[in-house]
Amino acid sequence: MTKKTAFVFSELSEPHRNRTKQILKKHPHIRKLIGKNPLTIFAIVGLVAFQVVMAWLLAEQSWWIVLAAAYLLGAFADHALFVMIHECAHRLLFKKPEANRLAGIFANIPQLFPSSVSFERYHIKHHSFQGIHELDADLPNKWEAKLINNYFIGKILWLLFYPLFQVFRINRLKEIKPFDGWVALNWAVQIAFIVAISLLLGPKAIGFLLLSFFFSVGLHPLGARWIQEHYLTHGEQETYSYYGPLNTVAFNVGFHNEHHDFPSVPWNRLPQIREGAPSFYNSLFFHTSWTKLFFRFLFDKEISLFSRIVRKDRGKVKLTDESKPDMEMVSMH
Repeated sequence: MTKKTAFVFSELSEPHRNRTKQILKKHPHIRKLIGKNPLTIFAIVGLVAFQVVMAWLLAEQSWWIVLAAAYLLGAFADHALFVMIHECAHRLLFKKPEANRLAGIFANIPQLFPSSVSFERYHIKHHSFQGIHELDADLPNKWEAKLINNYFIGKILWLLFYPLFQVFRINRLKEIKPFDGWVALNWAVQIAFIVAISLLLGPKAIGFLLLSFFFSVGLHPLGARWIQEHYLTHGEQETYSYYGPLNTVAFNVGFHNEHHDFPSVPWNRLPQIREGAPSFYNSLFFHTSWTKLFFRFLFDKEISLFSRIVRKDRGKVKLTDESKPDMEMVSMH
C-alpha cells in the first residue's frame, strides 16, 4: 500500500458542537447530568495510597516481580489516575478551580512526572479547537507522524515512549502559557515525593512507579485508548467511544463521544448520556475491546499516525485565558 504522507483534511467543523445542540433539543433532560462529583476525591486518595503501598511492598522483591506488578496492577492504577487528573482538568470535583487543581496535583504524585497542571491547559484547548494542529496537543507532530507512519516497529516505539513524544509537541502549540506558579508547585511536589520514596524505599519502589507510568500510557492494551479516541479506524468518523469491560476500572473514560459532547458531565454519569440519547450514539461506530484495537493498530498498515482529522477553521469558540478556561463555554460548546 502507499504510505500516507499527510493528515486527513476536513472542511467541516468538529462534530461535537452540533451534536450537543441536537441532543439537548431532542433530550433536554440530559442537561441535568451536568455538575460536580466531589466523591471522586476518595477514588483519588485510594489510588494514590494503592500505588504507594505497592511501591513499599515491592521494595525488596525481585525485579521481575516489580515488572510484572507494574504491568498487571500498577498500569491500571496509573491509568485510572490519569482519568482522575482529567476530571480535575474539567473542574468536575469542586466548585473552586484551585481545589480541582490541587486535587489533580495530588493525583499526579505516584506518576512521578509533573503533568497535571500542564495537561489541564493543553486538554481544554483540545476540546475547544479539535483538529487545529497549532492548538490541539492530541495531534501528533508532522515529523512524528512521518517518522512512525504505519511501521510495526515504529508503532511499538511510539507507544513505549508515548509520553516523550507528547513533550516534543509543546513547541508547536500556540497561545498556551507553559510555566507559572502552579506548574512550579506541580514540579516541587513531584520532586519532593521522588526524593522521599528514593530515600525511604529505594530504587525498586521508584522502578515500580516508573514502569507503571509508562505501561499505563504506552505498550499495554491500555495504550489503545489513545488510538480509540480520535484515530480513524472506520472511515472518517472523528471521535470514537469504547464500551468494554475495562471502563469499570477506568472510570468510564471510554465514553469519549459522550464526554466531548458534554465535557461538564462527571465520569459516573457519562453512561447516562448514551442511555438518554441512544439514537445519537448507537448510530456511531464504537470499540468494544482495547486489546483487539491494540493489536490492530500494531499490525494494520492502513492505520498510521496520519490517520487523524485536521482542519483550519477555529470555529466560533472565543479564546479564553488558558489559566482560567471558561468551562461553561467548553461544556456547551
